Amino acid sequence: MSRGSSLAPLTTYVLKEPSLTERAEPFDSQDSYNPETPIAIDFGSSEVRAGFGNQEEPSHVFPNRIARWRDRKKNKNLTFIGNDTNLDLSIRLQAKSPYDGAIVSNWDYTEEILEYTFHHLGVNNQDGVPNPILMTERLATLQAQRENWYQLLFECYGTTQVTFGLDSLFSFYANNDPSASGLVISSGNEDTHIIPVVEGKGILSEAKRINWGGRHSVDYLSNLLALKYPYFPIKPSPQQFQSLYYDHCYTSPNYQQEIQTILSMEELETKNVVIEAPFSEIVQQEKSEEELRLQAEKRRETGKRLQEQARQRRVEKLAQKEEEYEYYSQLKEQMKDQPKKAILSTLQSAGFDDEQDFRKYLSGLEKTLKKAQVLETGDEENENEANKFELVDIPDEQLDEEQIKEKRKQRLLKANLDARIKAKEERIKKEQEEEEARQKDENWRKENLADWIKEKRKNLGELIESRKQKLKIKSDMRDRKSHAAQKRMKNIATLAEENSRSGTKRSRLVATVDNDPNDTFGANDEDWLVYNDITSNPEALDQAIEDEYNAIIELERLLLEFDQNFTEEDTLDAQYDWRNSTLHLFLRGPRPHDGEDINQQHQMHLNIERIRVPEVIFQPSMGGLDQAGITEICETVLLKKFGSSRRGLSPITRNLASNVFLTGGNMRLPGMRERIVSEFTGLLPINSQLRVNLAKSPTVDAWKGMAKLSRSGTAYEKTAVTREEYYEYGADYIKEHNLGNIGHV
Repeated sequence: MSRGSSLAPLTTYVLKEPSLTERAEPFDSQDSYNPETPIAIDFGSSEVRAGFGNQEEPSHVFPNRIARWRDRKKNKNLTFIGNDTNLDLSIRLQAKSPYDGAIVSNWDYTEEILEYTFHHLGVNNQDGVPNPILMTERLATLQAQRENWYQLLFECYGTTQVTFGLDSLFSFYANNDPSASGLVISSGNEDTHIIPVVEGKGILSEAKRINWGGRHSVDYLSNLLALKYPYFPIKPSPQQFQSLYYDHCYTSPNYQQEIQTILSMEELETKNVVIEAPFSEIVQQEKSEEELRLQAEKRRETGKRLQEQARQRRVEKLAQKEEEYEYYSQLKEQMKDQPKKAILSTLQSAGFDDEQDFRKYLSGLEKTLKKAQVLETGDEENENEANKFELVDIPDEQLDEEQIKEKRKQRLLKANLDARIKAKEERIKKEQEEEEARQKDENWRKENLADWIKEKRKNLGELIESRKQKLKIKSDMRDRKSHAAQKRMKNIATLAEENSRSGTKRSRLVATVDNDPNDTFGANDEDWLVYNDITSNPEALDQAIEDEYNAIIELERLLLEFDQNFTEEDTLDAQYDWRNSTLHLFLRGPRPHDGEDINQQHQMHLNIERIRVPEVIFQPSMGGLDQAGITEICETVLLKKFGSSRRGLSPITRNLASNVFLTGGNMRLPGMRERIVSEFTGLLPINSQLRVNLAKSPTVDAWKGMAKLSRSGTAYEKTAVTREEYYEYGADYIKEHNLGNIGHV
């Protein structure tokens, strides 16, 4: 039984995929349409929220995506917007947003999405959209962006008046009185804003932006998991990573403290989240004995056929070489009595350079034929006859120059043959010794099993201890200050000093193989002792560790087979406790991992990522941003602005601290409010009143603020730019109000 079998399995969550059958966007009734009712549109980079100002909730909330798809069967171009992009996987993969970062870049897409929105709102005016419109825009938006919006709304749709405002201030307005003060912290899809609000007016001169939002967090999570699981079987979609982020990540109350303990077994039991990707398990049907027999017979027949084809090719090639050898042999006989000039002309016409090249080719052809005949007949004696060394034992005085050269060749060939014969004899002898030792060990086991087991256990313990020592030496070698590393350097220095002192004496020793009289290392046995002590060859140490490991595995196999008291729990691999491996806990959580289990192959474990990704808005440097975090920015606003200091808060900052307002989709993560309370409590002076409020609906409250403003009567009229004012003053005209951007100073 494995060590983790007593633990209860962890809860597994399925990697969510957006539903392909998600509901279509409904249509509002045209009977209740009123052209004088303002229309509020929160045109965000993630979602579009639209509805009439007399409603409490937006009637239409859909993804801000558009896909243009061509139906090749019907030869038609189709456009899908919002939830319709989820009707098919191929359509969803082609869906795009009109935004490029935080800027609207594709105004053709924007026009189609607005037309889709007005159509579903039930606007039935043929001349355009006569309703007043309220829209959101980002903090410090570019003049070119507002100009394009003016042109689109006034000139394309013919609306009567338009109001632009900040989504974070609209959300604050929806949850507070019009004259309330507070510090707005808004984290949306593209960025995070900190805006102080004094008596209902946003002080934009003191507003700050962090270029990090929900989209960046999702991308950061996907990058972390790609590094963590580089060989994950599937590639999750951005929508799946988004669901992982919002469903399983949370803001840590104390990141520095929690990061130290989150990989402990106790913490992982509650905080490790297992995500399993969907997969199709392939069940292989077991074949019957008859099918296996037929397959084996088929393989044998194929092998025989290939062997016969190879033999036939060898026979054909041998016959061709025999004809060629016979032809060149006759040519050689014909050239015996001819002059050298005629011989050279004949050989050159046959493709040879000279007579030496011809003899060399003919000799090689003869050797090839003899070798082929030996391989064909399988007779080793013929091979020995073909390799006679008749010139080796004849003195050089009795040989001419050509025979002396041939003698040198025969001597090398004979030495090579003798070496092969000796190696073969040694191999056979070693195999015989191993077989005798195995037979002796088997007889000992049969005669006295208890002593045999005792001896094997003793050998196993010695091998394990030796392996531990080598592993320790290998580990110490990496540390320059360790005892093993210092001892190694000392031995190297000692050896170098001895060589310099006794260079003349050692030079009289036998030279090395490369005939260098100065290189005499190895002539003495002490040199090899020093070499082993230095351990300068890490590959040799690794090989020794590997050999001992193989010997340990073999001993454990024998003990598992014949020793009833030796179980899997006693093996070397079982002694490895995955509970002590930080890498295992990080990758696989608080459970043992079975690499053969297809379910575990499709699983990801979220632990550190759950708190690391949301932490970026507090420490932007973790995400690669050279910016201050929320805490640092708010500390500056509360303690260094509006006449405040660390000794005490001014009346304005006292009102800001008593109403810290959190809004935006990225602020809905669990623990965000508690973390803000903890951070602000540490930076504010003692006895300061602190109250942190989270928006009732962080993603929808911006629209609710617009709807509330549209019902305010005179206050709303002061914020709107009419079509007449647009034509008179141009696209640069802007009306400043408490909830919007300010004009150029």
